[in-house]
Amino acid sequence: MKWTRAVHHLSELAEKCAELATGPSYSLSVRQLWAFGNILGPADDLEWVNVVLVVDLPVEDVPWLSQPHGAEHWANAARLPKNPIVGLWRSAHAPVWNHHIVRPALVWDVESGVDEAVLTAVREGRGEDVRTSAPPADELRARLEDELALCLASLRRQTKEYDDRRWAPGKLTPVSDALWRASDGYLDVLDALG
Repeated sequence: MKWTRAVHHLSELAEKCAELATGPSYSLSVRQLWAFGNILGPADDLEWVNVVLVVDLPVEDVPWLSQPHGAEHWANAARLPKNPIVGLWRSAHAPVWNHHIVRPALVWDVESGVDEAVLTAVREGRGEDVRTSAPPADELRARLEDELALCLASLRRQTKEYDDRRWAPGKLTPVSDALWRASDGYLDVLDALG
């Protein structure tokens, strides 16, 4: 996708976040939108725009690579599945960054709205100027250790839920998908620590 189109998608999502925050009530409250990855680099064609959606849920409810309850409904309202955007979910009660989300830039938050200066910098290929600072190595490691513990607890919960529902009537896909995401998140953080 062309750079201008990628920036358009990011800007449009920021506006949609603002609209959904003041519009009809959703079971999920998105508080912030962060950009990370290649969209914060020099202007160039991209395959995807990488973003983080921060929700006001306890850290335990948003382990790495998971989708909190209501995420699919919110994403559909924001038209995420229809656009070349990869959205990751994070809790507002822990740092946004980790081994994968490196030096993100805050694009929108519920208190101050869309940050036009950030969007302008991104549009001009100066995303580097608006990125957060990288944490020291020991702080990153401590964060990943905390994240690993959360992921392991999630993996255990999702495994139990799968086991409980495996032979029950009804669709198993939502439960098996949640188990897969919990497994993927745990293994990803485990590999990052190794």
